[in-house]
Amino acid sequence: MEATQVIRIGETGPRAPERTSQRRIGRPRARAARSTSTAMRFDPLLAFETWEQLGARLARYATGTSWWLGDWLAFGQEKYGRRYKSAVAATGLDYQTLRNYAVVARRFPFDRRRADLTFQHHAELCALNDEAQELWLDRAAHHGWSKAELRRRLRGQLSPSRTGDAATGLRLSIDAASVRRWQRAAARSGEELEAWAICALDAAALVALDEGS
Repeated sequence: MEATQVIRIGETGPRAPERTSQRRIGRPRARAARSTSTAMRFDPLLAFETWEQLGARLARYATGTSWWLGDWLAFGQEKYGRRYKSAVAATGLDYQTLRNYAVVARRFPFDRRRADLTFQHHAELCALNDEAQELWLDRAAHHGWSKAELRRRLRGQLSPSRTGDAATGLRLSIDAASVRRWQRAAARSGEELEAWAICALDAAALVALDEGS
């Protein structure tokens, strides 16, 4: 039987002993939710405020997991060399997706990551220089932009010359089958094709450089 995790909201430390009353005798303490690796079940009497808090907490876990996986992979590559690939295989997770996480994690050191923005916000800005990244992160945080809104405004206002890079563009001739495969991979990663391709190319370059060193 799969192990069940109990999630409680608002607990920051050991609970003080509860005062016993006649109506509470024999009545178990209500739990917000029980989760497994494939499902989450909720207390039918769950209050809206608690449900809302739980959603915000789960969202933080989701973006945190992306950072954690990226940092985990980057550490393993630097610490264990080629041996880290066996650990990656053991996770059962898609290797290229993990590599993309690692690219973003490397691109944004700990002190430049915004807790009020998601991992995907940072991934959208992965190809920009540091100054441009800070500018767009500030804008996204100040205006409360979603990832999609950040992408829309970035494409509408940012010209290639503002990235600070020498190259202003790259044209590739790709067969239709490859494009469809890349689009499926990008969709699975929750990214637009362009952003996914940039991270994928950066990841491939890191692999080539690591293996050649």
